[in-house]
Amino acid sequence: MKFYNSIGPNPRVVKMFMKEKGIEIPFEEVDLLKGDNRREPYLSKNPSGQMPALELDNGDVLAEITSICEYLDEKFPAKPLIGTTPEERAETRMWTRRVDLKICEPLTSGFRYSQGLGLFKDRMRCLPEAADGLKAIAQDGLAWLDKQLAGREYIAGKRLTLADILLFSFLDFGVAVGQPVNPENKNVAAWYERMKALPSAAATA
Repeated sequence: MKFYNSIGPNPRVVKMFMKEKGIEIPFEEVDLLKGDNRREPYLSKNPSGQMPALELDNGDVLAEITSICEYLDEKFPAKPLIGTTPEERAETRMWTRRVDLKICEPLTSGFRYSQGLGLFKDRMRCLPEAADGLKAIAQDGLAWLDKQLAGREYIAGKRLTLADILLFSFLDFGVAVGQPVNPENKNVAAWYERMKALPSAAATA
């Protein structure tokens, strides 16, 4: 297999996931800043032009970070990060979907339409007028999650899952681009510090 890597929170999710599972896959770097992900030869691998992608041994290519991580969790079942039962897997997918829609997507779009506008304006439709609202939606999602995290070590309870890795990678990116963790959300802030202390977080920073 080969992992097509670049800067950004999306590739970091998969890299942190692999670190937690102890998976080693060769990387090929794609220069996102130069737009190499938006032209050949990368587009023949992933026509959406998004990062990252995972090329399988048979030549097939997987994109979308949740699909890649679910494949790796099944391919390498040691230390499962999706779940070992239908109930655990459903719970992980539920939380992954929630944090993606409520927090990660609006956070990322808020960045692209403001601080990241110079990089993205010629690559996709950008709505600068929506940036502040999207950032506020992400903060609303974090305030909602703060209540759900009460008494929990991780988002799904005692299990470290893809939902934690996804959210941490995007929140850590948000901190770097002007969307800090609100200290009033004490449960989220404590969870963020626990995640930041993981060796896999430091290894992929």
